[in-house]
Amino acid sequence: MRVLITGGAGFIGSHLTDALLARGDEVLVVDDLSSGQASRLDARAVLHKLSVTDAAPLTALAERARPDLICHLAAQIDVRVSVAAPADDAQTNAVGTVNVLEAAREVGARVLFASTGGALYGRDAPIPSNEDVLPLAESPYGIAKYCAEQYIGLYNRLHGCCHTILRLANVYGPRQDPAGESGVIPIFCARVLGGQRPVIYGDGAQTRDYLYVSDAVAAFLAAADRGRPGIWNIGTGVEVSVLQLARLIGTTGGRRVDPEFAPARPGELQRSALAAEWARLELGWTPSVGLAAGVSRVYRWIEAGAPDRAAC
Repeated sequence: MRVLITGGAGFIGSHLTDALLARGDEVLVVDDLSSGQASRLDARAVLHKLSVTDAAPLTALAERARPDLICHLAAQIDVRVSVAAPADDAQTNAVGTVNVLEAAREVGARVLFASTGGALYGRDAPIPSNEDVLPLAESPYGIAKYCAEQYIGLYNRLHGCCHTILRLANVYGPRQDPAGESGVIPIFCARVLGGQRPVIYGDGAQTRDYLYVSDAVAAFLAAADRGRPGIWNIGTGVEVSVLQLARLIGTTGGRRVDPEFAPARPGELQRSALAAEWARLELGWTPSVGLAAGVSRVYRWIEAGAPDRAAC
């Protein structure tokens, strides 16, 4: 296939780019490089520095490239940023998705959308949450992602499209910025390696479902090959508290971890885990990398200097 990946120079996007190239697909990357890095990309990937908020250039590129599939990963991903600047978040995550859908409609491409599971279902959702649960997001980020999903469903009904939604758990792995504002695993690993105390916001009892990046990429490939519309959770179904995570990272590094506690941040859920039985049955997908093994890989990657082209 010829695949266009928005956000392809990002953490997950660059790994997906590698996987598609490895199986012989042609890959074009759209990224404004606000958080993505060109140095993460294989030389065979063609990079176009462009934002999904710029509708006309995006459509023009799609008309020139004529992709078969658009994997839409470009997003504003920080819940705190969405709370502080909800209009900007909506511009990227909702309007940007509409721009991608319009570009895809012009050339007859399918869209595979990276949504969120962790920020979507809300505080009263059963744990683990399945796809039937009514989303009641607690942050502008979650609302914008759900709005984007609704547009995708509309395009499938209105225009007969065949677009797909993957609701991702908390994806982690090499190439995730250890100095960034999101991605607790590389952030904690970097602080422990640097002899600093990891900072826990709240009491540390809050839970998340942590998914290793190679498993996320495998889900994208499975959904791309399945070629049918649908919504699938992509997660492990396992809750892990932030305190448990901190202890695991300390064990991995053979160091005592003494977290520093800070006030809880607005818009963040107390509990989250995703049931992924539908993905197993309908996509043939299951996660294969356990948390201890994945954390060890991230720790060793940072210990080696966090190279941009690290494999997963």
